[in-house]
Amino acid sequence: MRLTKFIVLFVICTLAISIAIPAFAADGAATYKAKCAACHGPEGQGKVGPAVKGATLTADQITDLLAKGNDTKKAPHKKAIAGVSADDAKAVADYVKTLK
Repeated sequence: MRLTKFIVLFVICTLAISIAIPAFAADGAATYKAKCAACHGPEGQGKVGPAVKGATLTADQITDLLAKGNDTKKAPHKKAIAGVSADDAKAVADYVKTLK
């Protein structure tokens, strides 16, 4: 009986996580389209800014880049993402990782 309860709880938690992750990425998609797509392209293919589609950086590295900028290049994205929360930056990073 305990094993059955554990399995049911495990399945419920797994389903909850699988539903939450795409929703978080969807929020990132909206923020990306509003704040990033003008320079990086609507599908991340690059435009004025570099392509982000297929980025080899981890989501955490992308989040740090959004927060701190890139010391080796000009970082015009700083102005574009002004007012974006840390959670939104993480959501954008998660969304960028879905672009293939």
